[in-house]
Parts: sequence; structure tokens; C-alpha cells
Amino acid sequence: MTAYKNGAPAGGIATTWIKAQASNLNGQCVELGALATGGVAMRNSTDPTGPALVFTDAEMRAFLAGARAGEFDHLISQ
Repeated sequence: MTAYKNGAPAGGIATTWIKAQASNLNGQCVELGALATGGVAMRNSTDPTGPALVFTDAEMRAFLAGARAGEFDHLISQ
């Protein structure tokens, strides 16, 4: 199984990409995919073959906990 690294072309990553149901209908979304080797890949839906970010399970758990707690809310316009 392939161990993907940050910057790997998202189009070459073997995963099923998913996006949040609340995503904008115009296609500008962040998509995530579980990796067979563990971890999660992330891509921009407007550039589906562009570079992907790759996170370990622990990194994703930490990010999701912070997002749920509102730690990143100040980064986007309200």
C-alpha cells in the first residue's frame, strides 16, 4: 500500500472523496478521503488533481476537536 505525503497529486490518491453536506453548492468545497494506510487526505474540489494535504489520524482528531470547540471560527468572515 502506498504511503502518501503532503503535496501528492490528489488525483492519484486511491480513496473515495467526500465533502460536508453543508458545502457550498457552487463546487467550492474541501473534500476528504480516508487512506488505506491510515490517516486522511484533503483536497480542494476546485483543483481535484492538485496537491493534497495528508494528515495522520491523531492530527485529524486534534483538528476536529478544535473545530468543534470553535477554535478556528475567527479565521473566516462571519
